[in-house]
Amino acid sequence: MALTARLYRGRDLVDGELHPLGIGMAAVYTARRPEDDAVNEDACAIIPFDEHSGVLVVADGAGGLPSGEKASEIAIDTLRSTLAAANARGDKLRTAILDGIEHANTKVQALGVGAATTIAIAEVQDKKIRPYHVGDSQIMVIGQRGKIKLFTKSHSPVGYGVEAGLIREQEALLHEERHLVSNLVGMATMHIEIGPMIELTAKDTLLIASDGLFDNLLADEITEICRKGQLLALSHALAESCHRRMATTADGMPSKPDDLTFVAFRRRVTSV
Repeated sequence: MALTARLYRGRDLVDGELHPLGIGMAAVYTARRPEDDAVNEDACAIIPFDEHSGVLVVADGAGGLPSGEKASEIAIDTLRSTLAAANARGDKLRTAILDGIEHANTKVQALGVGAATTIAIAEVQDKKIRPYHVGDSQIMVIGQRGKIKLFTKSHSPVGYGVEAGLIREQEALLHEERHLVSNLVGMATMHIEIGPMIELTAKDTLLIASDGLFDNLLADEITEICRKGQLLALSHALAESCHRRMATTADGMPSKPDDLTFVAFRRRVTSV
């Protein structure tokens, strides 16, 4: 039986959509910046590799650079085609993911216009996941009791400052250089950060998202939403909270209108 990839490129969803992957289910949401006629430069996908494994991916075309939507589209399409070819050859999924990112980097550079994109990928292997990322799209794993089991760091000057303990989270969200990203697909100096393999418990939530989410909600706010409720309800609550924050400004709180894309994943249980 052929396994179907679900790709979202330049699209806007009114609400989340639910799709299976391996032994779990994934909720997808993507929409352009509120009250903006420009195309949504984010892209995302659910790409099966076999009946028990696959990838969840979010790419955010770099704003301020040319052809951001084209760069994110190339990243998603190249990853899908690379995984399909690797599966036919019997290659390992980890190798296919790394090859896909490298091929995407070459293709985006070949556009010759200075385009670039982030990419954040979760490799799903039965009950385990492994994160890969380039840029400031990030990946979280959140336990039902609110424990953050994984939170990748943004490849940016501000992100590195947070990691070093020099900048606090809320200060980072309000930092004037928050938009600067130092590592992107499309750069000759691109590098891929790979995290450890993590086993998901039955009630853990895996979240992959563009900075439209992480620039508008604090980690504690995201955690509180993700640790309870069904996947589609979670998706709706995240999107609603982000768009509300984008539309209003309050002292000391982030508010950055932007394209918003995320994929939330849980192991399949009797109710999602």
